[in-house]
Amino acid sequence: MGLLTVSHTPLNGLMLVQRNQIGDHRGFLQRLFCADFLKQAGWHTPIAQINHTFTRHCGTVRGLHFQYAPYTEMKLVTCLKGSVWDLAVDLRPGSSTFLHWHAEELSANNQRSLMIPEGFAHGFQALSDGVEMLYCHSQSYMPAMEGGLHPQDPRLAINWPLPIKKLSDRDASHKLIDNNFEGVVL
Repeated sequence: MGLLTVSHTPLNGLMLVQRNQIGDHRGFLQRLFCADFLKQAGWHTPIAQINHTFTRHCGTVRGLHFQYAPYTEMKLVTCLKGSVWDLAVDLRPGSSTFLHWHAEELSANNQRSLMIPEGFAHGFQALSDGVEMLYCHSQSYMPAMEGGLHPQDPRLAINWPLPIKKLSDRDASHKLIDNNFEGVVL
């Protein structure tokens, strides 16, 4: 078994990455990113930005965020401390899974990451207090190109595992999806 293994999810291009440790009496080594290996799974650009977040309270939801073309981005999302219910929504027009979502529990214990392709929205709910996340992005953040979906949009019908306790003003202000929503053109 290598340091990383990748498996498919029900949404085309959305991949679950299992990080495997090599350890001994001194501690361990764990690979968080390998461009050569992840290229085979669809990661096709250099990392443009790495972000580290801290979420204080269990039940907090962050997201659902994305960027419009030409700044669509891939993300590799990893939970370093605590646990989250990490979710991606397919926003690619013409995709057979357009507006479908898939979620995975990511935690420091299960050592999983989610590799999110371009054209997806991303968000998570903290399942514990004191969550720390690491994001590798294929594009820099461009405020003028950001978009978002309301995490409680009835059209998405996301079954969050916990009642939503905290949501930023920005995330709460995202409009509901209407018939004019075209998705994210790549």
